Amino acid sequence: MKYLSGLFLICLVMASSACRQPPAEIHRTFLALGTLVEVTLYDVPEPKAEQLLDAVETEFRRRHRDWHAWEESPVTRVNRAFAERRCIAVPDVLAPLLAPATRLAVASGHLFNPAIGRLIALWGFHAETYPDRPPPEDAIRALVSARPRMTDLHRDAEGRLCSRNPAVALDFGGFAKGWAIGEVARLLQDGGVRNAVIDAGGDLQTLGRHGDRRWRIGIRDPERRDAVLGALEVGDGESVFTSGDYERFFVWRGRRFHHILDPRTGYPATGARSVTVVHPDPAVADAAATALFVAGSGRWPAVAHRMGVDQVLLVTPEGSLEASPAMAARLRLANPERTLHVLDLETPGPSALSDQESPD
Repeated sequence: MKYLSGLFLICLVMASSACRQPPAEIHRTFLALGTLVEVTLYDVPEPKAEQLLDAVETEFRRRHRDWHAWEESPVTRVNRAFAERRCIAVPDVLAPLLAPATRLAVASGHLFNPAIGRLIALWGFHAETYPDRPPPEDAIRALVSARPRMTDLHRDAEGRLCSRNPAVALDFGGFAKGWAIGEVARLLQDGGVRNAVIDAGGDLQTLGRHGDRRWRIGIRDPERRDAVLGALEVGDGESVFTSGDYERFFVWRGRRFHHILDPRTGYPATGARSVTVVHPDPAVADAAATALFVAGSGRWPAVAHRMGVDQVLLVTPEGSLEASPAMAARLRLANPERTLHVLDLETPGPSALSDQESPD
């Protein structure tokens, strides 16, 4: 025991490469929020890295329980109260999400809409296994006609959370992952981590640099699972989020039905194959990727402008590419001959907010 203690002291004094140098990379992989999460830390001593990774995993798993949309959770308790036309004390774990989610929903013209949990459940996406056919048309029409929105929520005189619309059911699936990644990034920064990647199912935030260079991120081609459309060099504190029709879906009568629903029609959105957004705030990137996917080809610039997002890449149903000027300037396509249509956010095509409430 004395020998081991003496060796430890020599390491501290000599900082020899043969002693306890910080490892170049330590990572942790686990399941949470319905996806595979991988967190990688760079240049952090192993004991400290493992302690931080324990805290990160605990945080993700806690948020998985807190925000679950169909297993018993604060979210399901709130949704039961709304269905029964009751007000309910605001759960502490939901309070920070409500105002930002409502603000982003309004800015998107409610294309990002965390209030459509009942519609998502109707489609069968509140389950580990997906259905084999769409739900009845009349049931879809009834929920669309009810127009559940985050702006239906309000507080009563006692500060309890209420809904003017019993059709509202919260589901933060298009927002929670981004919010959780942001929380974990702050946890790591508070712990002194300078260089890291937090990756949740391909949606990620980077901290610092990868050695002497920026991070290099590939964007998946929705047509081919093992191929990339292109690459981005990503800097400190940037988030990259993608919404696509290729992860959660079922096929019925030869048609693909995916989980990203258009609140205006009640059916899966049809205007895009995938949308990638880069933004400093992962929660904004998460919500915007959903909203712009729903807005679809040619219509997404209006929504992006209102949501404060200026780096967007959209793959159309036909496989062509549309990008904002800021994204086009940094994107390196795998096939340089592939046409990239650059759409100005200030002069978008037909408004994606038609038949929606104004965000003003």
